[in-house]
Amino acid sequence: MGSKPVRLAVIGLGMASKPHLEALGQLSGRVEVSGVFNRTVATARAIATKNGYRVFADVAEIAGDPDTDGAIIITPPNQRREIVAELARAGKHILSEKPLERTSEAAEELVELCESAGVKFGVVFQHRFRAGAQRLTALVREDALGDIALARADIPWWRDQSYYDVPGRGTYQRDGGGVLISQAIHVLDLMLSLTGQAISAQALCATTTLHEMESEDFAGGAIRFSSGAVGSVVATTATYPGGAESIAIDGSKGSAVLKAGHLKVVWRDGNKEEQGELSGTGGGADPMAFPCDWHRDLIADFAESIRDDRAPAITGREALRVHALIDAMVQSSNTGRTVHLKAGQ
Repeated sequence: MGSKPVRLAVIGLGMASKPHLEALGQLSGRVEVSGVFNRTVATARAIATKNGYRVFADVAEIAGDPDTDGAIIITPPNQRREIVAELARAGKHILSEKPLERTSEAAEELVELCESAGVKFGVVFQHRFRAGAQRLTALVREDALGDIALARADIPWWRDQSYYDVPGRGTYQRDGGGVLISQAIHVLDLMLSLTGQAISAQALCATTTLHEMESEDFAGGAIRFSSGAVGSVVATTATYPGGAESIAIDGSKGSAVLKAGHLKVVWRDGNKEEQGELSGTGGGADPMAFPCDWHRDLIADFAESIRDDRAPAITGREALRVHALIDAMVQSSNTGRTVHLKAGQ
């Protein structure tokens, strides 16, 4: 493809599209928007007029457009399968918002569709692109913290009842669940990228008295990893006014805490390190109160994966691990038993 900009269509223009559109604006010259599509045509036209974009009539038009290399899908999870299938058949590369689908089985179907069609399938787990997260990832890969013994994930977020009053939000039919699959999935994905595969989970998922919704707004659980490490997860959208999410990693050579993008490391020999800056991540009443930098870097990586014919930094296949863990936690809560994950998940 040479140095030509990668051309991506944007499908879905709801609340979650804001950082994507801002990021795409910053990537002008490297990535171009071939057009936008939204079920509410007025929304598509308004955004297209503001940014000078083309409006696609439907997904079929995107699939048949020779000037479109791929698409960013920002729809609710229950709308993904038909879109992914049509784009994959047309050879269009796909960058999907999380979660891929509402269950592990449905997510795996999408991954297999893309693999069979030979198209790139990336996932929007932008938390991995924060400076603190990338430094922590490098430390783990370099064995700087030694053998990881313990990992702790804490997501004390807040959502007002009006958030769940939006039709379909927090339901199993549209979203596939609540705080685990809609909010905590980002932190859980990052944790698994550091710890490796989870092999069992024991959890409690519940809806607090602070929300009226179908699925859970609280989840707490204990996890065992294939490495021998153990861990804990506490995730909620019922902590007012919302706090910073964190991951703590305790190893044989040192410990690290990544909180809202800021990393603090303390080694057993007394040395210390800090990197990254505290920043909003949408943990309060405004779910979109965070910068678009991480989306920008993630989209840039996806575009480069198309240009260089390589896998994107975060593939659909890799995302199946966090889907499996979430399913295991929900199943454990429903049965009151420890759930063992299948090999490869």
